Amino acid sequence: MKNWYHSWRAAVRIARRDAVRSKGRSFLVLAMIALPILGVSAADLTLRSAELSTEQALERTLGAADARMSDAQSGGVPVYQSPDANNYAPVGNFDDKPWPEGETDVRKVLPAGAKSLEDSAGSAKLRTAHGLLNAEIRELKASDPLAAGIMTLVSGRFPTGPAEVAATTHFLETSGLSVGSKLAARGLDREYTITGSYELPDALKSDQVNALPGALLDPLDKALAADDLPSTETSTTYLVSVPGGFTWNMVKQINTKGVTVASRAVQLAPPADADVPLYQQEDWAKSYGDSGAADVAALAAVGTVVGLAMLEICLLAGPAFAVGARRSRRQLGLVGANGGDRRHIRAIVLAGGLVIGFAAAVVGTILGLALTFALRPLLEDYMGQRFGSFDIRPLELLGIGLLAVLTGLLAAIVPAVTASRQSVLASLTGRRGVRRSSRVLPVVGLIAVLLGAAIALYGSLLSDQSILVAAGSAIAELGVVAMTPALVGLFGRTGRWLPLSPRLALRDAVRNRGRTAPAVAAVLAAVAGTVAVATYAASRDAQSEASYEARLPHGAVSLIVNEAGGRDVPQARAAVQKNLQVDVRADVDRAVVGNVNCAMYSRDKGCGSYEVVVPKANQCPLWSTGNEDPAEKFTKAQRRAFSKDWRCKESSVMSYTDGGVLVADEKLLNVLGIDDPAAAKALSEGKVVSFDKRNLDKKGSIGIRLITDTEAADKAREEGKEAPGAVKTFSAHQVADSTNAYGVGMILPPAAAKAAGIATAPFGAYYSTDRLPSSEQRQKLSGELDRTGASIELHIEEGYTSENSIVLLALAVFAGLITIGAAGIATGLAQADAEADLKTLAAVGAPPRVRRTLSGFQCGVVAAMGVVLGSAAGVLPAIGLRLTEEREERAWYEQALDEGFGGNLTPPDVPIVVPWETLGALLIAVPLGAAVLAALVTRSRGALSRREAT
Repeated sequence: MKNWYHSWRAAVRIARRDAVRSKGRSFLVLAMIALPILGVSAADLTLRSAELSTEQALERTLGAADARMSDAQSGGVPVYQSPDANNYAPVGNFDDKPWPEGETDVRKVLPAGAKSLEDSAGSAKLRTAHGLLNAEIRELKASDPLAAGIMTLVSGRFPTGPAEVAATTHFLETSGLSVGSKLAARGLDREYTITGSYELPDALKSDQVNALPGALLDPLDKALAADDLPSTETSTTYLVSVPGGFTWNMVKQINTKGVTVASRAVQLAPPADADVPLYQQEDWAKSYGDSGAADVAALAAVGTVVGLAMLEICLLAGPAFAVGARRSRRQLGLVGANGGDRRHIRAIVLAGGLVIGFAAAVVGTILGLALTFALRPLLEDYMGQRFGSFDIRPLELLGIGLLAVLTGLLAAIVPAVTASRQSVLASLTGRRGVRRSSRVLPVVGLIAVLLGAAIALYGSLLSDQSILVAAGSAIAELGVVAMTPALVGLFGRTGRWLPLSPRLALRDAVRNRGRTAPAVAAVLAAVAGTVAVATYAASRDAQSEASYEARLPHGAVSLIVNEAGGRDVPQARAAVQKNLQVDVRADVDRAVVGNVNCAMYSRDKGCGSYEVVVPKANQCPLWSTGNEDPAEKFTKAQRRAFSKDWRCKESSVMSYTDGGVLVADEKLLNVLGIDDPAAAKALSEGKVVSFDKRNLDKKGSIGIRLITDTEAADKAREEGKEAPGAVKTFSAHQVADSTNAYGVGMILPPAAAKAAGIATAPFGAYYSTDRLPSSEQRQKLSGELDRTGASIELHIEEGYTSENSIVLLALAVFAGLITIGAAGIATGLAQADAEADLKTLAAVGAPPRVRRTLSGFQCGVVAAMGVVLGSAAGVLPAIGLRLTEEREERAWYEQALDEGFGGNLTPPDVPIVVPWETLGALLIAVPLGAAVLAALVTRSRGALSRREAT
């Protein structure tokens, strides 16, 4: 043991000295190992710091209170809840009856002797320096001790009077206001003074205003109600504190009143699943994300990524250690001449990996900690929440550092074994021994390739486990890596057709496979991953483009304002008209039943709805009109037949209103690109233009049912009956079936709506443009629309736009950098080996450029071999994954047809597309660039010296 310690101590000292002497090579290897360690340690520290403990999370939601009590909106019906109160359900079976609804007064359920603090929240449009901004209004006495920790005061103070508010820092930045400014809500003739700014630790990007209870929401709701406008939709919870806290039994007791409780004590010490009634329900199941299988899959994915990253670093760093061993061969020979055996030689080279791996671990970890600490504000802003603490976990960082040491040792193993096999005489005289390549390794590699291909093929064609495709591809790629020395030898046979310099470079690469193969394998691994991802991304991109359905004609624009009453529609219409090159503008309204200020789909008092009456003969037999599933009445063959029935065809283009009904004139036809004079004439005559022939009855008319009692309509539908309501009938013109109306079901002329007594509200506009807007025009338009404060949906039809171009470019650049780095390392090793040959060439009169061109071709040869092999190996996993997806989509499509849901489906098309641009850049540009770069950085003249005696 003592001899082992002293020998390794000496080896480490020698390795440290060599590392200091060869600063450039040492820095290169250290950077390759330290950079991943830096990233992983920084990511670990960031995730751990952002991961809140239960106590920290509760402080941000409960403050100093013991619990938060909320109305379950079940009308007092008892509920079951999860321990964290995020999930709850009413007690009983409600499959065949309406879900219980209604409010419960939480204050009446408060335990005796409890202290409570009201916490209400709603939303409204607030006037800012730029216009209007939709923001959350929260009424909570933030200065109360119970609320400590929920809001963090940044400047000023929290409100203390009814005419004061505080605002989040993000709201002040967005609105252009500041502490001391006046703030008003649209619809309320009252101003408030901003007394301070604060932030929500869990939502840094939240636009919120804080007021005292009753100071803002209640007056604003009264003012909105007076104008028949939608309310702020206020919801109220209560922060509660009781002596001893809320136990799980207390929580279950309060649940019987229709109230949920988020208890601090329960979440700090949650009950067993068997004691949670909600978890015992038949229809309750934990999601896959909460299961152990998900954790195992995540660990397997992380392990695979870490393993492949270590392999890539070892392949890149291995030749660098071989360079050091080759340049230190005389020193290693002296060790052998003075009594050292092979294990001492191996120890010296391995100690080089140990020293650099340890240095990389220290440097990478320290830089990761420092970088995370320095960038903490930026990281918190990016994540949108404050760290719970700067959580440093020494054991995790130690494990990450050990990965660096292990990577350094693994990278030095092959050079250590190779150096130890050199004879003392060859090392002292500078001779290079000739050793035949292993014949076993290529055979093992070939078996791995065949086995991996078989596993990937099985996973893609027969199994439902896509992980098999990835595993098989990884095994096949490792097999190709093992076969690299033999494949390099096959490349050597092409040298007979090459000129002098490339022939010498190729011959040198083939004869010295010990340094060529690792570099080629490193390039192969990087390029294979790049080609696999690029092929998969290009294939998905082609599939998305083929399935893309335009929402409008190319260049057309739609403006939809989801605002009750449509007060902001005229301003929004004018903004688009002003900022875009508009050719035709078609204003559209929506039909309204009841109060014209009701929001679409609103169920408030005085708000109704409408539906297009589809004649019974035109209804799809698979449509459901009650609780029963009509599809159960038919066989699979009949359901498949119905998928081709015109009555069951559905459009996949989004419709903005019920039945796609828009109130407009013939200008809308022009914008939609519909050239139908008869349709334009029908609109001018006050007739409805229909784009769905199912809506027409035998007389060529269309009926629209006006529903004033939405609750009675819901009850009737549940019983399979028609909803009660008056039906307005309109004469209609049906356009050709082949017409693409882009989601519009029918156009109702304003005159016809008025004559039928149907109220309308401004809804938006459609525009045809001369050309697509520039980035500057888009920005100006976006700014003006934002200033309206309305919820606006603007769509500019540009056709399919690929989002993968930047991804493919980044992949190509990444693979190019890895290729150039690996080829450069191999070239440096080749120059160290071939220094004697270069001196001989110079001595016999070779021109100086031969040295430069030979270096360039040596680098280019390694890059070319790695790129060619990597491109071939990378296609396999992409093909396997695409075949798996095709089988899954085909199975889903067949199941949809069997169940009667195939009316708007098309047979799946899963193409496999090779990204020729990326492959071209890798196969041509990268090797050529590597060769040119190596030639440029190589000196034309070397030191001419006398050949040593041999």
